[in-house]
Amino acid sequence: MVFYAGLDWGESHHDMAVIDRRGDLVSHVRVADDVNGLSELLGVLRAVKRNRRAIPIGIETGQGLMVAGLRKAGQPVVVLNPTQVANYRSRTAVQRKKSDRGDARLLAHVLRVDGDAHRPAPTLSEQAVAVRDLTRAHRLTQRAGLLLAGRLRSVLRDYYPAAVTAWAHLPGGITRPEARFVLSAASTPARAARLTTGRLETLLTAAGRTRLITAEAARLHALFHTRALRQPPTIEEAMGQHATALLAQLDAMLKSAQSLWTHVDILAERHPHTPIYRSFPGLGPVLAARLLGELGDDPARFPSARNLRAFCAATPITWASGTSHKVSYRRKSNPILAETGHLWAFSALTCSPGARGLYDRRRAAGDRHPAALRRVYAHFLGGLHFCLRTGTSYDEGRAFPTTEPQSTATVDA
Repeated sequence: MVFYAGLDWGESHHDMAVIDRRGDLVSHVRVADDVNGLSELLGVLRAVKRNRRAIPIGIETGQGLMVAGLRKAGQPVVVLNPTQVANYRSRTAVQRKKSDRGDARLLAHVLRVDGDAHRPAPTLSEQAVAVRDLTRAHRLTQRAGLLLAGRLRSVLRDYYPAAVTAWAHLPGGITRPEARFVLSAASTPARAARLTTGRLETLLTAAGRTRLITAEAARLHALFHTRALRQPPTIEEAMGQHATALLAQLDAMLKSAQSLWTHVDILAERHPHTPIYRSFPGLGPVLAARLLGELGDDPARFPSARNLRAFCAATPITWASGTSHKVSYRRKSNPILAETGHLWAFSALTCSPGARGLYDRRRAAGDRHPAALRRVYAHFLGGLHFCLRTGTSYDEGRAFPTTEPQSTATVDA
């Protein structure tokens, strides 16, 4: 007998339904989100079939303690996209309805009807999962820091334009340590005007600056003493307090990002796949760790380079109906992989002659900048798939041979 199970996930409890190959309900149970609930769930599966590992479980999330417990127990888990599951609701009824019990049975029916179209969740090592979670946290923290920096810049522009222009020509702008140290001591134009060059030199030294300290202090001193429009004193002081609060949040966010990256770097450097990722041009420590975390280390996850490219949104989508034919990029994809691929391909243009040549040929063929970068990204992914399969490092000569045929197809950017 063949059975299928569906697990409707909840914060406090989970509903599981088991059906047979005809779609008849065999068992239903509601369990708590704890150790006893996991034991009860596995017991129900064992009662349905002695070899419970032969019953796949469909679920709409791959995260959570219950999923981790099921995978640790060796139970096959198939992660289903919630959007795809929602489209199944109208297969048997015109009026859609929703309940925890019904959703669990619906998930089981998805596996029964289209189980061959959904693969079980990949078997990832603990190290790869840890790298994935930490890189995602690091990316979110970085983005939150950029958002705070934008808010701080907007506030400063309303009452303190000198603070905005003081470091605008330098990488990082007001997120630089020296900028944050000076702004913490001079949150208003009035306080900045009272800073002497000696005090500025002390602040720059405390921020970690080691070169041209005297010249930089003189430049800031002259800038802060330049005549400019000012808010009334009371309003200026209030806006200074606002900027100080944002600056404290920005400091905490940047320190958190640095702390997370320290842990990411330690974990990623210990993984055996890291040297292969780092051998590719344009892949620095951050991008390599993100790719490793999102792709994982399951050798059976991507049977071919085509599967890997599709998962990374590096291959186009073709829409053809009658005389209509359109080729466009994949809009629904993992945003982290799409962003990482764009940055990887763009960085490789300056350090890989083969990547630069491919990019120039695609541009000459009519591709726009994003589409040409996706071509480079897709080419690198093919090489990455080969290197991971064979355990070898990147070779520019093999990746971009001089006799490489030139394709004339274009992709709509």
